[in-house]
Amino acid sequence: MPKRGGPASAPADTTDAAISARTDSYFNRTKAIVARFGDARVTYAVFLRRPVVSAPRLMLDWLRAVAAARGTEIKIEVMHEEGHWVGAGDPLLYITGSFVALSDLETILLQKLGAACVAAHNAYQMCLELPQVAFLAMEARHCAGAEMQEMMAYAASVGSRAAQREGAKGFIGNANDATAHWFGQSSGYGTMPHALIGYAGTTVRAAEMFHETFPDQALTVLVDFFGREVTDGVAVARRFPELAAAGRLAVRLDTHGGRFLEGLDPAESYAVLERHAPGAIRRYRSETELRHLVGTGVSAAAVWKMREALDQAGFPKVRIVASSGFGVGKCRVMAEAKAPIDVVGTGSFIPDAWNETYATADIVEYDGVPRVKVGREFLLRHGEARKKNGGHG
Repeated sequence: MPKRGGPASAPADTTDAAISARTDSYFNRTKAIVARFGDARVTYAVFLRRPVVSAPRLMLDWLRAVAAARGTEIKIEVMHEEGHWVGAGDPLLYITGSFVALSDLETILLQKLGAACVAAHNAYQMCLELPQVAFLAMEARHCAGAEMQEMMAYAASVGSRAAQREGAKGFIGNANDATAHWFGQSSGYGTMPHALIGYAGTTVRAAEMFHETFPDQALTVLVDFFGREVTDGVAVARRFPELAAAGRLAVRLDTHGGRFLEGLDPAESYAVLERHAPGAIRRYRSETELRHLVGTGVSAAAVWKMREALDQAGFPKVRIVASSGFGVGKCRVMAEAKAPIDVVGTGSFIPDAWNETYATADIVEYDGVPRVKVGREFLLRHGEARKKNGGHG
């Protein structure tokens, strides 16, 4: 099995010109001023304002590469190891070194830290909500370029491993080759998009084409293209009974939110849950949770309806893959409804409120003297609060 975090995790360009172009101008000017009036040895505290899971590796790789390129020594004290929970405002790490060498790095190092920590926290929570379900990372199409794609895949792997330590199955892989190494895989998982079914003309024919081309691979078939999830799902199972019996066939539910899964309406959705998880419908707390239970799209009722149909047709080993909007909240609802999901495909660990991802860095020590702006005294190291601001205040 490949080592997690292979060549694809190499840091970005570390030249002074690249850093200067991407950093905030006042940091560049600070660097020039300090270089003129005399360097200082400073310590930065780096933190987020919300609880997260520590995911600092990409930032640390970049910072160490910059230090090597500049021929300077940077001391890094990681306060919360990768995959560990961090409270709001609790410093993730302290960075100590030359003020001239560090002053222009703040913008970029914060970019590489905050979003990864929040995404790791989201992935961790999702996996814990559905501990018996395997997850597949499908974030790439929602990322703003290759750097974000790498960051989000890394974050999902960190959150997943944290959940796995608590007994969850977690993320078993992802959907593309470039970032598969974060999940201990050499390549991404995936079988067919909706486009292949449109090309084939029928769901069964698309499955046949895939199996003829990749006969040794397990088969996961999208079944919502024609709005006949149940009919087409059973038809594919009947076409491939050997795969179905061996547990190598899965149907993927990706019904969009504009309609119900085949055979469902509001009344039948309630009836399905009454048969399988009556408590869930009585405990919902919001309109969003109710929609996840009995609404349109991939609801808990839809998953149960698909499971009923497959079992009644004699295919109990055909697995169900569910996708479409599986964030922390939806995973929690599916757990309450005991929805029989085998795999969740999701990119919804990507932070929803981007302003929650903003990491912050403050200098807390200048040449050995604790000093921080008023209101940030909580960032000082233990025992330094009494000496803060150079002995004043």
